[in-house]
This record gives sequence, structure tokens and C-alpha cells, in this order.
Amino acid sequence: MSLEVIIGNNQEATEIRESWLTAFEIVSQEAARLALVHASEEDSPLSLLATLEIAIVDDATSDQVHRDFMDIEGPTDVITFHHGEIVIGAEVAERQAAEYDEPLAREILRYIVHGLLHLAGHEDAEPDERAKMEAAQEAIVAQLWTADLRERLNA
Repeated sequence: MSLEVIIGNNQEATEIRESWLTAFEIVSQEAARLALVHASEEDSPLSLLATLEIAIVDDATSDQVHRDFMDIEGPTDVITFHHGEIVIGAEVAERQAAEYDEPLAREILRYIVHGLLHLAGHEDAEPDERAKMEAAQEAIVAQLWTADLRERLNA
């Protein structure tokens, strides 16, 4: 799989280092490969993509996208579009990372993987679907959260 990943930090509310964007672009390619291993449909949108765009946004933008495309009020962690765009809520990630005593970078990685799993055909609306998706998500995050990645994030 050859997937070009472009990550843009489109917010200023949460500090996201430039080195993180580069590291996430690199690791997202492996995350996409692993998501396809866990794909729930053979011809998933992810398997057909040449480019993936990830936008890191603030609460106001996340809330607006959530309202406009899902008719749900409030900011959220991840919104995935099957045409190859993932919108990540930076402030949501920051709050969740603090709540679960996780590094912010790992929480953002989790959201990238979550979006990729949606593109691989996973859904999380029903409890059994959510449990299956979360198991795949956490397995992938654990596999990707290596010393090498952490070193690149701290560069």
C-alpha cells in the first residue's frame, strides 16, 4: 500500500510541535497498513485511497464540523470522511490525555488510528462493534508507540 499522508495543524489552542506532524505522517502509513489487516470489509475506502489528509482542529472547528456533517452538537475527538479526510479535535485530545494520564502525542496517535479503522470499514455505533474496534485500535497503538516514535516526537 502506498499512501501519501498529509497532516495539518489548523489550530493554536493546543501546542502541537512541527516534529509531531512529521512523525505522525510517517507512522500513519504503517498505521494504515495495520488498519487494513483489521479491515472489516475487503474493499474499504482505505484500501482505495492514494492520499489521506488529517486536519488537527480546535474545539470551535470540531463542533462546527460535527454539527454540519453529523448533526451532533459539540466538539468531538475524531470525524472521518470516506473520501480520505480525518478531522482530529486537539483540545478534546488534550483533555482526554490529561484525564487518562496519557501523553498528548499518544492520544493523537490513537485518534489517527481510530479514523483509519473507520476508513477500513469499522463502525462504533453499537456496543459490540465499538468493543471490536477499540480492541483493534489499542493493539495498533501499542504496536506503533515505540521508542523510535517517541524519540521522533521529542525531536
